[in-house]
Amino acid sequence: MINPLRPIGGAFLAFLATTGRLAMFSVNGVSHCVRPPFYGRQLLRQVIEIGFFTLPVVGLTAIFAGMVLALQSYTGFARFSAEGAIANVVVLSITRELGPVLGGLMIAGRIGAAMAAEIGTMRVTEQVDALTTLSTNPMKYLVAPRLIAGTLMLPLVVFIADIIGVFGGYLVSVYKLGFNPSNYLQNTWEFMEAIDVISGLVKASVFGFITTLMGCYHGYYSGGGAQGVGKATTNAVVSASILILCFNYILTLLFFTKDVAG
Repeated sequence: MINPLRPIGGAFLAFLATTGRLAMFSVNGVSHCVRPPFYGRQLLRQVIEIGFFTLPVVGLTAIFAGMVLALQSYTGFARFSAEGAIANVVVLSITRELGPVLGGLMIAGRIGAAMAAEIGTMRVTEQVDALTTLSTNPMKYLVAPRLIAGTLMLPLVVFIADIIGVFGGYLVSVYKLGFNPSNYLQNTWEFMEAIDVISGLVKASVFGFITTLMGCYHGYYSGGGAQGVGKATTNAVVSASILILCFNYILTLLFFTKDVAG
């Protein structure tokens, strides 16, 4: 009677062990983010990597998302003679949902994988142990700059992506659907509220932390040579993407509760 339950119990205990190790890693990493010494060069490198080199892929994703959203909204609203609401739907969807979520997923695929591969390679080649030998804390040197850069820079990237996405909807609405440019911009500006942008930027900050945390965690605990590094890279992207979608619902629920209460 016990043998059939043994795999379930083993999987549950492994899940608890992994969750506990991740929680301890998170607390340790966050604590090193606020305690000196700080490695400015490493932080600047990660800021450039996350904030500058990811702009092309995130911007390209945002502009096509805005364009497709405008076309699909027109298809649906035309059935109810409500085409004038396209500008409202585009700006609301981009700032609250599509901007932070798509930006987070794109950066998870690019930055999360790169971080896991880099730190994982350092782990299997014993470079992480060499840092400890040189009296350099690996958490402070490798993890803390990435957590800070991801948390601070992803909101900036998403803010730019919001502008690009709304501009994509503007292009399609004006040059494809025949909307008046000034009326479209006026409707966009009048309908948009500060909470729409703020909620999206808060989400982006949380997603940036999750992405960098997953990349650092899976890379830090990787092993088994090149195969282990590849597995860590895959796990980093998959876990970051799943957590982004889960926390997106949680944060949306929190902001929705505030909107209803307000």
